[in-house]
Amino acid sequence: MIQRMKPRTAKIGVFGVGHAVYWEQFPGLLEKLLEYHEDFKRIVEENGVTVIDYGMVDSSEKSYGTLKKIKADGADVLFCNMLTYATSSVFAPIIRDADQPVVLTALQPLHHMDYGRANTREQLENDCICSVPEFTGVAIRMGKKVADVIIGTLYGDGKVKEAVAEWCDIAKVLHDLRGARFGLMGHVLEAMYDMHADPTAISAAFGVHVPLYEVDDVIKVWQSVTDDETEEKKHLILDVFDTPDPVSDPLTEKLTEEDLNKAAKTAAALEKFVAENKLTGLAYYYNGLPGSLHRDVVSSFIVGNSILNAEGVPMCGEYDIKTCIAMFIMDRLGMGGSFAEFHPFDFDENFIFVGHDGPHHIAVAEGRPILRSLKKYHGKPGSGASVEFKLKEGPITLLGITQTCGGKFKFVIGEGESKKGPIPPTGNTNTRGFFGDDCRDFVKRWVTEGPTHHYALGIGHRAQTLKKIADVLHIESVIVR
Repeated sequence: MIQRMKPRTAKIGVFGVGHAVYWEQFPGLLEKLLEYHEDFKRIVEENGVTVIDYGMVDSSEKSYGTLKKIKADGADVLFCNMLTYATSSVFAPIIRDADQPVVLTALQPLHHMDYGRANTREQLENDCICSVPEFTGVAIRMGKKVADVIIGTLYGDGKVKEAVAEWCDIAKVLHDLRGARFGLMGHVLEAMYDMHADPTAISAAFGVHVPLYEVDDVIKVWQSVTDDETEEKKHLILDVFDTPDPVSDPLTEKLTEEDLNKAAKTAAALEKFVAENKLTGLAYYYNGLPGSLHRDVVSSFIVGNSILNAEGVPMCGEYDIKTCIAMFIMDRLGMGGSFAEFHPFDFDENFIFVGHDGPHHIAVAEGRPILRSLKKYHGKPGSGASVEFKLKEGPITLLGITQTCGGKFKFVIGEGESKKGPIPPTGNTNTRGFFGDDCRDFVKRWVTEGPTHHYALGIGHRAQTLKKIADVLHIESVIVR
């Protein structure tokens, strides 16, 4: 019932390469290769992206002219379509000066040639791999690196389609990351040293802006919310969430009308606040005096944050902007992206609970998410409505963004499985996370990589995709296995 604020999309630049000498030698070859090029473009377009076609680049002069267009158009990812042999001079200017990741696609039209009737013309139509080592070699000599090489057949190759789709997903991350606005509001929860991050370092690493806000900025919007806007949000909340009776935790109770009203009004305020400030995401934490309006408003963020997460705007507590960006990356990959940490082990069944109190990406919940009223938020001030759900069963991925002793950012990535089973009815989200043959060994390897205690939690196994994003951003990464 909750729709994204904006669709996931990106701009993909595509150019074919060839050897101009061939066109006079083999009449019709150029036209045939361009037909193959059109078929490749259709594979790319299937992924909900805008394709910018630069046509055939078959000389160094055309390469320089194409580079100027590439810089002007601002594509997020470039596909260099290896249509036949091409000299590296047609590639060198682009790989040297293009700002985008460049992926080589070597896709043969035929699964194999008809060897008994093969000829030079047929070979040239299928010579897609021939100049790939020349291109990758010249890239390295120029101090650059080809982002990936996709090898396969042009027709009916599922692996090729998966690889193209992966880079279109990566392009969607890069598209929305460029110039994004990740707000910070309040301060770090006292003594959580791992949460601190320098906004300038964030901007340098990810190409984003970090606007700073006071709680009063939200309160000003909150005070403008009408009764009709609150009622509209109440109806949405009750349509999306279940509100069961409490079970075993004495801190929980059935969602109260007071907590529902507060959550609905604040959800309406947060949506307006995000829109007015053109925010991509927000990380926040604030105590406030007991009984103050500041504490009442901030302690009622959780439901509105979870709705915004489902709408594609990552919102996370404890002032953790690094995890907010990790949640954003997962969201743009279509994985969800919830605010999570490790909870108690089950040593008998060999799993660990993963979850957190506060906001979650309810679009990836297993069944209807639950709202409970909490009499107190453990470890934090305030009380009110809180979200509880299990993640969808199946493959899951963790992405933690941490910093090294030199201040550089680092991706810590892991994969596991979410499996069916009961979770504690505490008004907090938990998922049964199974990792490797021995869960404790996985967690030990994870913590020795120096992560923060939070990470983004999403569905699917996308560790390699996340590593490619780290490589594009020139950020260190490690996949914990």
